[in-house]
Amino acid sequence: MLIPRRDLDFQLFDVLGLDELLGRPRFADCDRPAVDAVLDAAYALAAARFAPHAALADAAEPRLDGGRVWLPDETQAALAAYAAGGFIGAALPRPLGGLGLPFVVSQACGGVFAAANVAVHSYASLTQGAANVIARFGTDAQRVRYLAAMLDGRAFGTMCLSEPQAGSSLADIRTRATPTGDGRYRISGQKMWISGGEHELSHNIIHLVLARIPGGPPGTKGISLFIVPRYRVADESAGDGGGRGASNGVSLIGLNHKMGWRGQVNTALAFGDTGECLGELVGREHHGLGYMFHMMNEARVTVGLCAVGLGYAGYRQALDYARTRLQGRSPSIKDPATPQVPILQHADVRRMLLAQKAWVEGGLALTLYCARLVDDLAAEESETGRQGLALLLELLTPIAKSWPSEYCLEANKLAIQVAGGAGYTRDLPFERLYRDNRLNHIHEGTFGIHGLDLLGRKVVQQDGAALRSFIGRVQATITQALGEPALHAECRALAAAVRGLAAVTRKLVAVGADGQTELALANATLYLDAFGTIAVAWRWLAQAQVAQHALRDPRPTDDAQRAFLEGKLHACRWFYRHALPEANLRLSTLERLDDALLCICDEHF
Repeated sequence: MLIPRRDLDFQLFDVLGLDELLGRPRFADCDRPAVDAVLDAAYALAAARFAPHAALADAAEPRLDGGRVWLPDETQAALAAYAAGGFIGAALPRPLGGLGLPFVVSQACGGVFAAANVAVHSYASLTQGAANVIARFGTDAQRVRYLAAMLDGRAFGTMCLSEPQAGSSLADIRTRATPTGDGRYRISGQKMWISGGEHELSHNIIHLVLARIPGGPPGTKGISLFIVPRYRVADESAGDGGGRGASNGVSLIGLNHKMGWRGQVNTALAFGDTGECLGELVGREHHGLGYMFHMMNEARVTVGLCAVGLGYAGYRQALDYARTRLQGRSPSIKDPATPQVPILQHADVRRMLLAQKAWVEGGLALTLYCARLVDDLAAEESETGRQGLALLLELLTPIAKSWPSEYCLEANKLAIQVAGGAGYTRDLPFERLYRDNRLNHIHEGTFGIHGLDLLGRKVVQQDGAALRSFIGRVQATITQALGEPALHAECRALAAAVRGLAAVTRKLVAVGADGQTELALANATLYLDAFGTIAVAWRWLAQAQVAQHALRDPRPTDDAQRAFLEGKLHACRWFYRHALPEANLRLSTLERLDDALLCICDEHF
C-alpha cells in the first residue's frame, strides 16, 4: 500500500503551490507534465519492483558467506531499475548528470518508495545524499571521478560517522587521516552502524568518512571529511568511479542485525587493517562535520518521510482490512442471527483509523513543506532571503525528522491493533512495518538529541529570528484561513497554542541564560514534542483551508474528490480536538520548569 497519489498531488500542487516554484528560473527546465511523468514512473516502479519483495527482503536478511554479503536477487534488480530511471540524481542539476527536479518532488518519490520497501530504497537514498555532498563540496576532479558512477548505480554511497566508542558523541571519534604527501590521506580506524557498508549490489561503494588529521584541534572542530572508495579507481580521469581497481583497505568486521530495515545491510568496518586505505579530502581541513551535516540535514527530512511512508502503508492496510473484515454487530442489535458487519463500523476501530489518518497525513504535510523550503532556498536570489529561509529550515528540520518518527510509529501500533490477533502475526505486514518504523527514532539522531538541538541551538539563533519567522508564517496561514468561517475554531486554537509556545520558549531560554542550562535542557524532549504537534497543526490548517475553498468551488467535483476533501476536514478537526490539546498540556508542564529528572539520584533508579 503506497501513499495515495491523490494526496501527493494535493500536497504538492494545491497546498505547496508547486506550479509557482516551477515558474522560477532555477527550475525553468521542469514543468507540471514532467513532474507528473516522474511521479507516474515512481509509482509504477515501486509497485512492480519494490513492494513485491518487501517481505522477502525482511525474512532473507543479509548474510555473510565466503567473505561476501548475500542479498536476494530482487534487491539488486529493484535498485538497478531505480538507477536506470534517473531517481538517484533526480534533484541534482542537469550539468552534474541529474534530472534537475525540485527536491520536494524527489522527496515525494522517496516517500512512495519508502512505503513500498524502505530497507531496499535506503541504499539509493544514502547514495543520493553522498552524491549531493560531493556535488556541492567536492572538487571538479572528484565530481568527474565519482558522480556519474553513483548516479547510474555503478557505485553506491554511505556515510561513516559513528565508531564503537563514539555513537552520537562525534567529538570522541578516533579515526585518523594522515597526509601521504601527494594530496591524499592514509585512513585508519573503525566505524560502526554503517548502513550499506558492504555488499555486491554495485561495482564500488563510496564511503564518506569523518576522521581527524593529526595536529588538528580537539573535539568537533578537528573533524575532516574524506571520500574513501571500497575499491580504488584505476583511471581517475575517466569518470568511472564504479569500476573496480585494487582493494582500498576497507574491510568488513561484521554485520549488525537490527529489528527492522532487515533488507539493508548494516556493518562494522575497519579502514587500513588489511592494507593501505587512501582517502581524498572533501573541502577544507577541519570543516568535515559541517559538510556531513549538509547530507545529514537532508537525510533527516528523508527519515521523516520514511516514517510517514511506513505509517501511511500501515494505515492503508488497516483501512483495507477494516473494510473487509466482518466481525460483530452494532451495540443496538441483540439478535445473533443478524449478519456481522465490517469492523470499520465499530467506534473504536474508527477511532484508531482516524488517529492514523491525522498523524500520517499531517506528517506528510510537514515533511514536504520542509522539502519545499530546500527548493525555495535554492531558488532565492537575495542574500537576505536565503538567510531567512536557511534559519527557518534549520529550525524545522529536527521537528520534521522527529515528530513523524514518533507519531507515525504510533500509527503503525494502531494499525496492528485494528487487525486484532492477526495484526501480531507475520501473515499480515503490520508487524514488519512497525519494526521498520521503530528504527526511524534513532536514524540521524535520537528524539532526545533533536530536542537538545532545537531548544539549545535553533530557537536561540540570531536572537530568536527563526522562531519569529515560524510564528510569522503560522499567523499568515491563520489570517488566510479566517476567510473560511468553518475554520474559525481551529484558527483560534492554533493562535493560542502559538502564543503559549512563544511564552514557554522565552521562559526556557531565559532560565538557560541565567545559568540553569541543565534545568532548561532537561525539558528539551517535551519541548520538541509540543513544538512538533503545533507545527503539524499549522500544516493541517493549511490543508483544511485549501480543502474548504475547493468544496465551495461552484464547478462540479466528482464524488471521490469530494470525499477526499471532506476527509481532510474531518482529520483536521480530530487533530485540533485530540492532538493539539496534548501539546498545550505539555506546554503547561514546561511552564512549571519541572526538575524531577535532576532531583533523582543515580541510586534511586
